[in-house]
Amino acid sequence: MPRAGLDPAAVVTAAADLADEVGLANVTMGLLAERLGIRAPSLYKHVASQADLTRRIAALALTELGDSLRDALQGRAGRDALAAAARTFRAFVVEHPGRYSATIRLDAGSPDDPVAVAGARVLDSLAAVLAGYQLDPADTVHALRMLRSLFHGFAVIEAAGGFEMDTSVDESFAWMIGFLDRGLSA
Repeated sequence: MPRAGLDPAAVVTAAADLADEVGLANVTMGLLAERLGIRAPSLYKHVASQADLTRRIAALALTELGDSLRDALQGRAGRDALAAAARTFRAFVVEHPGRYSATIRLDAGSPDDPVAVAGARVLDSLAAVLAGYQLDPADTVHALRMLRSLFHGFAVIEAAGGFEMDTSVDESFAWMIGFLDRGLSA
């Protein structure tokens, strides 16, 4: 019988928190069970497998990121929206490196897959940023991939402590946003 108060959502949230603390690669069913104060076999009443747990962490992370982007973009357009999206993406990855890493490479399966639904919300927000620029519609996918790559790359490197030069990381981030804005406005 499942422990009172423990359900799939609570298990996934605990696993996502644990991933942020120790890294996604170090989240095992045994470690998660220890964190929850239960035996590892009891976890299988809530998630099917380690892979299922990772997919659920990814869906949670993409939902949280999508919600944060949606909220940050309210009433903004152009460079203001671009900067808000970039700051939101950066903050999420730096604050939640474990759960974000679960989102990197997933096969969404069908459009109804929770990972696909949550991922679409993130892309919709990034597309809303691009709507403030006069892009050729044929370039939209290229521009989406560029935004995702730049936001992802900067934030992942920062979260890993990879920026070691003396120049301010915040100044480099602002420079990147300005560069992107000029490129998208050209």
